[in-house]
Amino acid sequence: MPERAAVVRQEFSDWLHQEFSVDATKASDIVLAVNEALANAAEFAYLDATPGVMHLEADHDRRLETLTVAISDEGSWRTKDPSIANPARGRGIPLMHALADRADIDPDPAGTRVRLQWDHIGALIGGRSDVTAAAAGPPERRTRRSAEPHS
Repeated sequence: MPERAAVVRQEFSDWLHQEFSVDATKASDIVLAVNEALANAAEFAYLDATPGVMHLEADHDRRLETLTVAISDEGSWRTKDPSIANPARGRGIPLMHALADRADIDPDPAGTRVRLQWDHIGALIGGRSDVTAAAAGPPERRTRRSAEPHS
């Protein structure tokens, strides 16, 4: 599953650069935060079960200039075991909080959903998002869903 997470990350990065007017640092921050959420789902969601799917959904609100990315899985949430301290691990969630304007993690028996949001993200004029906006919904909102990676 980690190799599929890498494919989804690359597809998301390509889409981000094609559709939005963001500087290189902000784009790198967005991709890194999304990658952390994907990596966590790939590594931890299905430890005790058959590998399953991850979902990535990205919404851009043109009027508010917000980009919201949701990464979810259908696996199990694991609370951190304090007796197994590893200083090289456990940085992903704090990193997501630091890189996004808002970051929420909702564990639930049916899976985990990570919601990351960034403000001041403008769409490129004449980019594909302008062309597909009418088909995808009102001009102020556009949605892109990635493939659901399987192991």
